[in-house]
Amino acid sequence: MIQYHLIVSGKVQGVGFRYFVQMKAMHYDVTGWVKNLENGSVEIVASADKEALLSFIKEIKKGNLFISVEHLDIREEIPSRFASFRIR
Repeated sequence: MIQYHLIVSGKVQGVGFRYFVQMKAMHYDVTGWVKNLENGSVEIVASADKEALLSFIKEIKKGNLFISVEHLDIREEIPSRFASFRIR
């Protein structure tokens, strides 16, 4: 299991992005959390096996009709134990 800390910027607030991220996390069996930041970006902490996380991140980058990811900063962290994926 690995964990990534992501900061996502672009059109990611006010468009259902956190819910979108939560649904993708559930689909790929990713645990962690997502929250809006005051600067308009979104912070995500995601834990899973590497293959699941890479698929999860690929889906996030793609977005949907309402979401436009312009920049994604990713760094690996020491894994934490999360029971689920939550919106904060």
